[in-house]
Amino acid sequence: MKALKHLNKYFYKYRIQLIVGVIITIIAKIFALFTPRLIGDSINIVSDRLDGKITQEVFESALLVNILYIVGAAVIACIFTFLMRQTIINVSRYIEYDLKNEIYQHYQILSLNFYKSNRTGDLMNRISEDVGKVRMYVGPALMYTINTITLFTVAIIYMVSTAPKLTLYTLIPLPILSVAIYKLSRMINKRSTIVQQSLSTLSTYSQETFSGITVIKSYGIEPRTNREFEGLSSENRQKQINLTKVQALFFPLMILLIGVSNLIVIYVGGMQYMNGEIENIGTIAEFIIYVNMLTWPVATVGWVTSLVQQAEASQERINEFLKTQPDIENRSQELTPIKGDIEFKNVSFVYPDTNIEALKDVSFTLKSGETLAILGKTGSGKSTILDLIGRLYDIDHGTILVDNTEISHLNLYSLRESIGYVPQDAFLFSDTIKNNIKFGKEDATEEEVILAAKNARVHKNIIGFNKGYDTILGERGITLSGGQKQRVSIARAIIKQPDILLFDDCLSAVDTETEEKILKNLVQLTKDKTTIIVSHRVSSAKNADHIIVLDDGKVLQAGTHESLINTEGYYKELYTKQLSEKEIQ
Repeated sequence: MKALKHLNKYFYKYRIQLIVGVIITIIAKIFALFTPRLIGDSINIVSDRLDGKITQEVFESALLVNILYIVGAAVIACIFTFLMRQTIINVSRYIEYDLKNEIYQHYQILSLNFYKSNRTGDLMNRISEDVGKVRMYVGPALMYTINTITLFTVAIIYMVSTAPKLTLYTLIPLPILSVAIYKLSRMINKRSTIVQQSLSTLSTYSQETFSGITVIKSYGIEPRTNREFEGLSSENRQKQINLTKVQALFFPLMILLIGVSNLIVIYVGGMQYMNGEIENIGTIAEFIIYVNMLTWPVATVGWVTSLVQQAEASQERINEFLKTQPDIENRSQELTPIKGDIEFKNVSFVYPDTNIEALKDVSFTLKSGETLAILGKTGSGKSTILDLIGRLYDIDHGTILVDNTEISHLNLYSLRESIGYVPQDAFLFSDTIKNNIKFGKEDATEEEVILAAKNARVHKNIIGFNKGYDTILGERGITLSGGQKQRVSIARAIIKQPDILLFDDCLSAVDTETEEKILKNLVQLTKDKTTIIVSHRVSSAKNADHIIVLDDGKVLQAGTHESLINTEGYYKELYTKQLSEKEIQ
């Protein structure tokens, strides 16, 4: 139960509703337990009439009053039972809502390393399936526990006050029940954990398959993926069956023990009545009703125990993530405006997940409003520089200054708010094109959206769609071509009008003519903004104020376009090669 202690703060938050729910439960059960006593009393009245102890008139009158009391008690118990469910089950939905928000908000602050080491399907499973299991604990499990405890307490008080010795015999099976529950609960806890892990694996595989459906169809490997999914489903089915087999032992065991209790009541109660230890025959009937009223609560003990064990296994998985601390800490609460001066001083960086040294002693200075172009071979560390400026990672050695302040001392959200970032792999959401562009500026007007699209040279493509800017994109923007996705991503960045613009090889999927037009627009848009352009093309770099060439994480060359094309080295070779290719085209 240690894992479930995390929920105590929510129980405290909704303590008033829960207290009211408990009070309503007690009232409901008290009225429900009037019925056995009234029925027992009615049987005694019938017995007295048969023995001639009372007249027909008294018999009819007393019986009618008891019937009215029984109906009245049942109606009141029904009303309070309804209110009990409304109160406690509603609280479980509130806690489910709060817990999902807590998990999602925690996911948002975790660093990129977390997402590299955990699969999307597993993350989704913990915020959906696992939270659903926890809700069953804070809702139905809690409600039936309160219900059972109240019913047992009130019923046993009534039973002891009526026939203490018979009550003792009736409750003999309960210790056996307790031991059985303890043993089975431990088995359920272990198997529930295994089932949840299996569900995460299944969810992850499904998510990856749906995300990569284009590749699967292109390679014609649907039969193979079907076989793999069938294998995972088969494993999950077997694990679910193993859990169900243990859970299935509960109800037969409960019914057996309740049946034994009934037999004890009839036999022992009958013997006591014949020996004169029990005065009224109605007491036996009353006890049989009490035992049968306890049948469902006792039966739910197993079900509730199963829910608690599953919830504990799920909450343990949730806590595992909630206890994960982000690698990137926001060390300043002061929201300061960013001008855009950037300086790298002997920066070295090793990716913690792969242990690859991406940057080695990199230095450069960029003033606010200037443009830096970064070129180099694949894997030379170009994109890493942009990640470090956005503080997606913290460096190992050296210093990164933004506005002459060490980057780790700036407010994290203030820093990122000042950045417009266009990633190499353009990610678009399953929403309208308009909303994808407005993602950079939520309150942007339609005119601003269109202007941004025009500057990104994607406006004509968008109006060519049937619904124009209201076109709904598929997952990850699959509706658009690679070049269109990149240009929508550029529009999303520039509409924000940030102080720092980072372009990570975002024109690789467009033709050279469109690239020239976009770059021409960007020159005008980035006049007073610090801009860094990562590219494989000299055409994207030639207008930059500064150019650096990276190779294996080191600065191989640095200068302006004019100085570098007149210097033997990588940049001149690349320029000559791309110039020749352009002439051939």
